[in-house]
Amino acid sequence: MAERSGMVEKRGPGLWFTHLGLIIGVLIIFFPIWLAFVASTVTQPEITQPPMPLWPGDRFFENYRDALVSGVNAPVARMLANSLIMALGIAIGKIIISLLSAFAIVYFRFPGRRLFFWLIFLTLMLPVEVRIVPTYEVVAGFGMLNSYSGLIFPLIASATATFLFRQFFLTVPDELAEAARVDGARPMRFFIDILLPMSRTNIAALFVILFIYGWNQYLWPLLITTDPSMNTIVMGIKQMFPSGDDVADWPVIMATSILAMVPPIVVVISMQNLFIRGLVDSEK
Repeated sequence: MAERSGMVEKRGPGLWFTHLGLIIGVLIIFFPIWLAFVASTVTQPEITQPPMPLWPGDRFFENYRDALVSGVNAPVARMLANSLIMALGIAIGKIIISLLSAFAIVYFRFPGRRLFFWLIFLTLMLPVEVRIVPTYEVVAGFGMLNSYSGLIFPLIASATATFLFRQFFLTVPDELAEAARVDGARPMRFFIDILLPMSRTNIAALFVILFIYGWNQYLWPLLITTDPSMNTIVMGIKQMFPSGDDVADWPVIMATSILAMVPPIVVVISMQNLFIRGLVDSEK
């Protein structure tokens, strides 16, 4: 017992220094975000004339109201809605297609199923930037420019998610599938009642990652949207920066940047427990 107490006492200072290092790291990462928030609550002269304040001002409601109703080509509220629809569509679409494709590859016997899996996996070597010209031609040919379907459908295929779900399905005991078959459950009933509940943490982890992936898209929306009403928030922030002799409205730009961070933060915080379990659960 004495030896154990000594070990705990020796571990004490190291634990404190570890926590101190983590706190310092968090503060360093958080400081630029805090400065952006402060800049979104003050006036233009307070930002442009040093020293810049380190505490929020009294223009919070005015600046955020101006940010929501303003914008270079479209209101920020509209661009936030476009980004939200696009991110949700990409995340949900990728998960649905990946679940179904992994289910088919693991539980159905058909000629060339292994070949189809590796063909799906090889698409990782061809990101959107590589195949962007033919993808644009296909989208334009189907008349999906300046539409939510054009923003979402070309990006919902996911070899990574298919691979992860396939690997998880391979760990599911064959006895479960046999028991479901004996009970008269059809394949889709087995998929919905057994596999989906078991995949809950995987789905949550992938949803968070894929939502942020869709939210941060810039190149593809920039290419296929010529209608300002279809601009995303990432495009909108870039358009707010001045060109030539124009003067930037920094409080509104900073308020827009803070608003653009809110949906991903809400998704991560609300799904934090499932997200962590989906990444580190030892049973997978």
